[in-house]
Parts: sequence; structure tokens; C-alpha cells
Amino acid sequence: MALKAGIVGLPNVGKSTLFNALAKANVEAANYPFATIKPNTGVVAVPDERLERLTAIFKPERKIAATIEFFDIAGLVKGASKGEGLGNQFLGHIRECEAIVEVVRCFQDGDIIHVEETVDARRDMETIDLELVMADLDSVTRRKDKSAVKARTGKDAQSVFEYETLLKFEHQLQTGVPARAMTLTDPEYQFGYGELHLLTLKPLIFIGNISESDLANPDANPHFRDVVAYAERHNALALPISCAIEAQIAQLDEGEQQDFLASYGLTTSGLDRLVHATYRLLKLATFFTVGADECRAWTFRLGMKAPQCAGIIHSDFERGFIKAEVYHYDDIINYGSELAIKDAGRLRLEGKEYRVADGDVIFFKFNV
Repeated sequence: MALKAGIVGLPNVGKSTLFNALAKANVEAANYPFATIKPNTGVVAVPDERLERLTAIFKPERKIAATIEFFDIAGLVKGASKGEGLGNQFLGHIRECEAIVEVVRCFQDGDIIHVEETVDARRDMETIDLELVMADLDSVTRRKDKSAVKARTGKDAQSVFEYETLLKFEHQLQTGVPARAMTLTDPEYQFGYGELHLLTLKPLIFIGNISESDLANPDANPHFRDVVAYAERHNALALPISCAIEAQIAQLDEGEQQDFLASYGLTTSGLDRLVHATYRLLKLATFFTVGADECRAWTFRLGMKAPQCAGIIHSDFERGFIKAEVYHYDDIINYGSELAIKDAGRLRLEGKEYRVADGDVIFFKFNV
């Protein structure tokens, strides 16, 4: 399954610097608003030591990691929903993203201008939230006007449900409060998230962009503390990352990266933590397929059954699913080979009702 996350924030908060580090792409990161005037995309491999060890065991011709696609859009400014700036033009590009990554400036630097002239993380988060709310309100209102006719004339249950749910979203958004603060039934949530693609219903990760000097103790930074408090109120995650340092790390080879991280007392990069946090937030996990030709990591949503996971590889696999041969990653580490796993009775045959677990190694059998 293709996982997508959209990166938003005010101008000059470090969005494009973060994107450059994530995608190792040559995206312009200039010191003025709207350096990014069209959405940039980059595909990032999900770091997973398990895939590395499986590759060492099976020695395949190729190794393919799971990926996340990040979208970097132009900086939003106050009034974007009314036509100010450029960012609001591109919010449509992240409507179908599964999650939103919001970069918040938490560092002081007189050489990098701030559109509001001062650094204030709480104010900046409220500004972005309001612009996303207004963008959602515009989408809901336009959809509601069309839905009202169907609800009056058709009067079928689905049309009435849609219209009433749109009214509920409209009333909430008109107060300036994100849809994520609402109490929703599962059908209402699925309609808002899956069909309307409401930005303020999407899972949210705040990146507090801190300075190099705050890396050792980010909680000492009052702006990052504001980010953490705001995230807690919005059921979101908050991560401290120095985007400038991450950009430096991205230019180093793997061995140099570890030495560089160690010099700051770190064991993993902020980017790795961001990718793994995105997985946790979206309740995602990984299963593997292995063999002489390829070792590959596949992303799936926890709770999915074996045929659904087979369909991630190819629709024919799901349509003609027969059974799945399954063992866990821990088994291959403990026993050293698939033959030893079989001899130990650890290889299982699972059917259509089996819920795939994180770390499962699977061979799907199907017939079309």
C-alpha cells in the first residue's frame, strides 16, 4: 500500500530543509517566503534492520524496502484560505495523504526571517490550524450545497446521512475548531476521512524544528514545550528535530552518519524517528516476502487479514487466495534457515481469517 504524508507549515520554518533531508532531493530551500511554489514529492525508504538481516540470510538479487512518499507544499500564511500567499493553492495535493507532518519553528536566528517577525510556536500552530479548518470548511460547504438537493429529492438513507454529516462538519468548522476535536460515529469518521479527505481529520505529527544547541535537551526549549502541549491537546505526536542537522546527516555515508550522530549523543536520526512515528500514528506494520530473487518489506495496516495483505502485492493474489505459509521474523533469526523452521514445526499454514502480524514472513498461494 502506498503511504503518503504531506508536509505543511509557515514559510521559513524548515519544511523544505526537512524535505531535502528526507528525500535527499535538490529542492530549493531559500531564505524567503514561497521558495517552494509547487508541491515537491520524494519517496523515502522505511529503515528496518529486519530487512537487512533477511537480506544477509537469503542473499537475494535485490532488496526492496517499504516506502513513504512525502509531499512538500508552499508555506501557508495567515489568510491563505482567503487567497493570501501561495500555499493554499496546493492543499489539494495533500488531501489524499494519510497523515500530515507540520513543521514548527522553535529556533531563534536573526539571519532567517519569520513572516510574523517573531518566533512563537503556539501562534504559528494556531495559524496553520485555522487555515486548514477554513480549507475544510470550503470543501464541506461546496459538497453540502450539492448534497442538499439529493437529500431533498432522493430521500434515500445514504443521501440523508451524507447531508446531515456535512451539516455537522460545517457547524464544527465554522467555530474555527478542527474536525479532529469532534465526537464522531465510525461511519461519520469514515465519510469525513475517507471520502471528504478532511485535512483536520488526518493524523498529525508536529515537528519542533530546534537548533543544534537544543538537541541534547529539547525540553529545555520553551517553544518546543509549547509544541508538545499543543500536540497532547490534539491527540497528535510531537518530535524534536533539527532540520539543519538532518540535512547535514543526509549528505554523509552510513558509517559517517553513525559517527556524526554519536557526536551529539544520538543513536538514531530524527528522520528515522519521524518515519517510525508515522507508522505508529497510522497503526501500520510490515510483513516480508523472501527468496533468492528478492527480499521485500510490505506495509500493511494492523488488523488486515491474509487475503487483504496478499492483495497489496497483486490484486490476483487476493482474488485467488488459497492459503499462506507463514513464519515470524524471530523464527528465522532463532533457527537460521527455513528448513530448520519447518523441522521445528514453526511453519504455519494460515487461511482467509488469519490476521497478519508485524514481522510475519509470508509465502502466498493463490489460483486465478
